[in-house]
Amino acid sequence: MINLASFTNLIAYATIYNDAAQPWQLGFQDSAAPGYTGIVTLHNTIGFYLIVISITVFWALFSIIYYFNSSKNPISHKYLTHGTVLELIWTITPAFILIAIAFPSFRLLYLMDEVISPTLTIKIVGHQWYWSYEYSDFITETGESIDFDSYMLPESDLELGQFRLLDVDNKLIVPVDCHIRLIITGADVIHSFAVPSLGLKLDACPGRLNQVSFLADRTGTFYGQCSEICGIYHGFMPIVVEAVSSPDFLVWVDSASQ
Repeated sequence: MINLASFTNLIAYATIYNDAAQPWQLGFQDSAAPGYTGIVTLHNTIGFYLIVISITVFWALFSIIYYFNSSKNPISHKYLTHGTVLELIWTITPAFILIAIAFPSFRLLYLMDEVISPTLTIKIVGHQWYWSYEYSDFITETGESIDFDSYMLPESDLELGQFRLLDVDNKLIVPVDCHIRLIITGADVIHSFAVPSLGLKLDACPGRLNQVSFLADRTGTFYGQCSEICGIYHGFMPIVVEAVSSPDFLVWVDSASQ
């Protein structure tokens, strides 16, 4: 029998060492890919601009309301119709702010879209309501590519420490420090392959191949879900990506190809 303290410690361990969303979480999950690190950095940078702009605008509005209301300033100057300098300031300043935001945004966008000599290519197909994975770079003893389906584990099959509605029977195994290309499509309706910790979110459209690349810079288990409403069981097709070392990945490939 497991006591409450042991169960609490186990849940704390799972929360720390498994990149999954936490109850009432407001911030981002820990980054496991350079692209996602760039996304978080850009978010924080733009957030700083937004805070400064919001404080400035609210200060100006409340100052006007407080100092120039009808009781404190009953007579306004009839010739005060416009101010050229002021209009130049509030036109040029936002333009510079937009330029300061645009440059890092476009830089990150193009860096994330670039596919750099992928070490491994994985084909992903979204179904109602599960995912199929195919490692086309490796073949089994029968001469076919390594492929398998990934279904959500029912609550009755969960072991202690596993996550309800997030764990699956077959994980997507990838090596760390390798450029990996994902080719994503849908078999029936539009799905969306999303793993926050890896900075991945790409639609799986029937009849179309979309591609995205990523590099996992640390080992771990990363959780995601379908992010496009695709039917009655949309919330029951989770994604689990496990990043392992290259030797461990080769061992898994050898066992999967048997």
